[in-house]
Amino acid sequence: MPRISPVAAAILVALLGGTSPLQGQAAGSPERVLKDVQYLASDALEGRWIGSPGADSAAAYLARRFKEIGLQAPDSGWFQTFTISPSAPAAREAGLAGAEGRNVIGVLPGRDKALREEVVVVGAHYDHLGTSGFNVLDSDSARRIHNGADDNASGTAAVLAMAARLKEHRPARTVVFIAFSGEEEGLLGSAWYVKHPSFPLSRTRAMINLDMVGRLRNDRLLIMGTETAKELNQLVDSLNGLAGFDLHKKGDGYGPSDQSSFYAVGIPVLYFFTDLHEDYHRASDDWEKINAQGLVRVAEFAAQLAAAVANRTEPLTFVSLPAPVTASKHGEPAQTPGAGAAYLGTVPDMAENPGGVLLSAVRPGSPAETAGLKSGDIITGIGGMAIPDLESMSEALRQHQPGDTVEITALRDGAEVRMRAVLGRRS
Repeated sequence: MPRISPVAAAILVALLGGTSPLQGQAAGSPERVLKDVQYLASDALEGRWIGSPGADSAAAYLARRFKEIGLQAPDSGWFQTFTISPSAPAAREAGLAGAEGRNVIGVLPGRDKALREEVVVVGAHYDHLGTSGFNVLDSDSARRIHNGADDNASGTAAVLAMAARLKEHRPARTVVFIAFSGEEEGLLGSAWYVKHPSFPLSRTRAMINLDMVGRLRNDRLLIMGTETAKELNQLVDSLNGLAGFDLHKKGDGYGPSDQSSFYAVGIPVLYFFTDLHEDYHRASDDWEKINAQGLVRVAEFAAQLAAAVANRTEPLTFVSLPAPVTASKHGEPAQTPGAGAAYLGTVPDMAENPGGVLLSAVRPGSPAETAGLKSGDIITGIGGMAIPDLESMSEALRQHQPGDTVEITALRDGAEVRMRAVLGRRS
């Protein structure tokens, strides 16, 4: 582990609120986190497909673990239940209309009387692909169980380890731990939470997300969202002086996981990820391949960051960034393979499409923002083509080239609005 300079050490102590109680201690043992992964990724849970008995068993297990650790249930209880709308893209693609998902929520009240009304969210999705065939990459085994040990039993186990560590040294602010359902179908659980939060979003200061953090190799760790608040880059670098990861940072908070739902509503985010591998979305993503020691290291680092944010005297300073123009599993659909496709810059709400494409966000600096589109708008037409759903939106954009000017029709607060957008180029 590299030595940390006296200046960096002083910064670290200040960020942690005057002490460094987490330094040098494991955020749970490798045996404990591996036991959690083994249960969640066992064949008995059949891949934790949303609405399935296996997913319900996983949710019950997580509520029990939160209680064992010493977390409290919010006033509404451990479970936040939501129903998939028939208009959601996943409802049609995967036959999930009417299926119920459950977010599992545990609360660690803050120790400071003044700051405990403010919240830091720590989350990970616990659902996976089951035997559905939906989004699997090994079509020859589409009906086999996809256990999702790394995606995302690993992130869920890390959240449990973080909760256990932070319970020992309660931060000033309240920390809300959430295991999300429905991520694989379009961030459904996190999208539901930001619309129905257990604690007001106006008092939610940050969200830390862990997704696929069980395959640490050569100390390589990716953290996204480091520029979503002015203070985060320095904070991450200072703490990594102790942790010693080969750190790869990305500034913006968008990306194919649950932190996107929070960044879209103006909350700073960090997203931990140990990178893709050959077992991603395949039936071979099993617990035996988890690097338990590495998972503990990532959980400890994330716990230190959560403590630092939760102990700050002042809240983080949110920064709205233009996202890189890239195709995303849960973002605006790619119009054509590769670079050069026409780009609008919208983030659709994957939970529902009420007679058009509902926007959960509009990317800063994008053609959509320049044209005047806003979060909450429902796109109903592009270039004279009706847009009842995401598929038709993708087809409409496919008909155009970068630089084309198109008329967009949308509903805003029930009234029709029209605007013109000059399409950009997807990088």
